[in-house]
Amino acid sequence: MDTSDGPFIATVIPVLNEVMHIEACLNGLLNQTVSETSHMILVMDGGSTDGTVSLVEQLIEQNKDSSTPRIELHHNPGKTVAHGRNLALTHLPESVELIIELIGHATVEATHIQQRLDAWNASEKKEGAALAGVGCRVVQRQGHIQGVEQWIEGCISSPLGHSDGQFSQFTGNGPTRIPAFVMHRRTSVESVNGWDERFITSQDSELSMRLLDAGYSLYRDAEPTVSMVKRTSLKQWWRMGHRYGFWRTKVLLKHPKRASAVEFLPLFGLVLLAGLFFSEQVLWWLPIPMYSAVIMFEGIRHAIRTGSLTSVLGVPLCLVMLHTSFTIGLADGLVRKGRPPKDRK
Repeated sequence: MDTSDGPFIATVIPVLNEVMHIEACLNGLLNQTVSETSHMILVMDGGSTDGTVSLVEQLIEQNKDSSTPRIELHHNPGKTVAHGRNLALTHLPESVELIIELIGHATVEATHIQQRLDAWNASEKKEGAALAGVGCRVVQRQGHIQGVEQWIEGCISSPLGHSDGQFSQFTGNGPTRIPAFVMHRRTSVESVNGWDERFITSQDSELSMRLLDAGYSLYRDAEPTVSMVKRTSLKQWWRMGHRYGFWRTKVLLKHPKRASAVEFLPLFGLVLLAGLFFSEQVLWWLPIPMYSAVIMFEGIRHAIRTGSLTSVLGVPLCLVMLHTSFTIGLADGLVRKGRPPKDRK
């Protein structure tokens, strides 16, 4: 693609109080193997109070005369991710054709954008102009991981801890309904009026459903990866599960086709248990030890794979918390309006 008129790729990063992670995030993007003239970075700050803005300003000053992509810092008065990404569309130069979704607590390897382009080209050969976006794989953060964070990674890596969404581990290149950290075609996003700003969370999933409804195609590719800092406490983990369930309901009310039977299994199990109990079946309690055995197996499996003995009990605990909080969130989403998340505070 021609870069003589400006960059054709932009990475947009909505942030709020990301001082602990934003430097690593930006450094990864500043040191890519693609030409610095082909790529730019927009940081959309939603009112950080922890020094995030000052740190980003320092990085801009440090790199203004170097051979690195241009970083721009903009205020996002709407505060949410959806507001930030929509506002970014108004700041992007006309030369930008592809927009990469990222967040402040994620990092990428030096070959990430080149891998993104390779994935895009492979997908576009199959779909042509109908291709609206290509997602990637989400992997655990770099560095040593232990304690609750290790348990959460074990939970997410388990088939019982994710559906086919953000944390799905897959291979190859192919179509999907719910890609993660998508690189979008700008014109496709603009044609469906961008992100729905009513969604404080799950705005990306909701956008994907509208793109598919409009006749576009979405793909995902396993080669480019994003390392993401996830939750580090059980309190954060519970809140995250509830938030994901809450906003899943909001998306389903608007897009019923987004429904996945896997996400309703804990609810189905609870209904089954209640049905057996109230019908006075002799073995009404049998689903409980069966469920316990399955999640304990996941804990043992993760402990063997990682050498983390505490995962034997920690992973089952996180699975129970996820299944419970997500299911409560599904119900809560039917009766209450959304509010800003608290699972990263």
